[in-house]
Amino acid sequence: MLYFAGFGLDPDRAELRGPDGSAIRLRPKTFELLRFLVANNGRVVGKQELMEAVWPRIYVGEDSLFQCIREIRTALGDTERHMIKLVSGRGYLFTAQVTTRQESLALQPAARDMPVSDTSVMANGAGTSGRRGSRRVLAFGTLAVLCTIAIIIGVTESSSRLGDALGSGQSVIEVLPVVDTVGDAQSAVLAQGIAAEMINGLATIDNIRLIAPKEQSPTAAARPTSGPSGEADFLLQSELQRSPQSWILQTRLIKASSREIESVAEVTLDATEASAQRLASRLAAGAGYDVASRLNKLQEAGSPAALAGAANVAIQQATASINQTTKERFATARSILEKYLSGQPENVDLQIALATLHLRGIQLSWYDPTESRTAENEARSLIEHALRTRPNSLPVLDIYCRFLTTTNQFSESLVACARVLSLNPWDGAALFQLGLTQIQLGRFEDALATFELADRFDTPAVSRWTWLLGAGWADILLNHNEDAIGWLQRSIAITSGTGRAHMLLATAYHRLGRTDEARQALAKGLELRPGSTAANIALPARNTSPIYLAARQDISRTLIELGLPAGDEAQKSDDRN
Repeated sequence: MLYFAGFGLDPDRAELRGPDGSAIRLRPKTFELLRFLVANNGRVVGKQELMEAVWPRIYVGEDSLFQCIREIRTALGDTERHMIKLVSGRGYLFTAQVTTRQESLALQPAARDMPVSDTSVMANGAGTSGRRGSRRVLAFGTLAVLCTIAIIIGVTESSSRLGDALGSGQSVIEVLPVVDTVGDAQSAVLAQGIAAEMINGLATIDNIRLIAPKEQSPTAAARPTSGPSGEADFLLQSELQRSPQSWILQTRLIKASSREIESVAEVTLDATEASAQRLASRLAAGAGYDVASRLNKLQEAGSPAALAGAANVAIQQATASINQTTKERFATARSILEKYLSGQPENVDLQIALATLHLRGIQLSWYDPTESRTAENEARSLIEHALRTRPNSLPVLDIYCRFLTTTNQFSESLVACARVLSLNPWDGAALFQLGLTQIQLGRFEDALATFELADRFDTPAVSRWTWLLGAGWADILLNHNEDAIGWLQRSIAITSGTGRAHMLLATAYHRLGRTDEARQALAKGLELRPGSTAANIALPARNTSPIYLAARQDISRTLIELGLPAGDEAQKSDDRN
């Protein structure tokens, strides 16, 4: 046994024990990496050396290494990165003293008893040097932290609001090699990257099990085969194509026993994209998002209150109105949903659609304080009913994640959003809510990394404007104003009706000395949100970090200087402040 900082490492049993003696679950590769770092404590170990030690003779991207580092830091409670330090340009240093004798644990920090909001920190080991390039690589480790939180929830059974674990059965999926129909060096690398991204994502999803494919040439025709000994329930078949303008990935989820096609996804990206990593991530995410959603629907197929045809049409009409993000369209959508829900009060899909609408109204200040409290209570009631009826439904968990973020229940929202990502790791809407939580906890670098991860995946496209807005906001909080302008302009080009994006844009312009553009942006924001003041556009302050509150106040002062009315305390959104 090896001991450090109150923890015990048993190499023979491949087991990590916490200060209280209980076993801490780690994936095999994560444990191997920790063992190698412990064995080399006090020495800077290069990334390549680590990858060769943990993945000998196997090609993996740096994402796999970063994911394991994040899992280790979470398991050790090393949120400040004191135990595992990144030495810029050289590698990683394990700083804890390692002994073969167990010291008294009475004075050791109980790292595993940290609150969820602390264990969920996405440590950005790269610091601020090389910020933009390094963060895009490091951001993929977000998923590892989120899934670790979800595992903790499952083991301790502490998340009563999230309901039960998934059913006892697991769907077994065989991921077939990506068929490269192009056949050149670029497509071969891209096909390999897509396969790695897809497998990495699917491996984090609860209640499915992956099996290795049979030997097959990547350029061979992709014919469905049964898994080893008929083990697979589903086959995932993908084909990479190229047109003069685009890369195209076609993916099919096939039921192994009947050859029935359960879902088909086709993702198309501009062939001029220079980053092979970005291409692989977005193609895999586009297909993976649909696969994860379909698998969840199949698992929920027997749930009560299934979507009726008329209700489906009503939700589609309401959603079209909601996406316009105007107050008039908002009222139309609410009228549609309330009408149909009165006729089908047990329909879960209508319940979550109306709850979603209420949250949109709260976030955009389309309710006055009294209406806001009523809308929040109704949304809570609808969501709680939906959770009781369909506790493992992605749409239900998505709205629960959003509700907790909107109502400043940050510890719970971290858990709920992690639960969503444990069922669909490519869910950009859940990543956006996670980023909002991190912003309000004062973790601006972490939030920016989360929004960038959502942008890297770009799924679902309907939510794209949200994480673009979030990234712009995070950059302003970090005083990266040039970067913020790019994000915000992209968000406004998709959805201009929120007003908040224009006000943030005004802040960035003003800080850069572009005063005329700043005043124009603020005027547009006030046109879209008449009656706005510095007091009533601010998010509720309950449970937020002093770091965030100070940064928010700085933005308010800038907007007031530009002409935004200050308002007063009575105008703040409601007593949740």
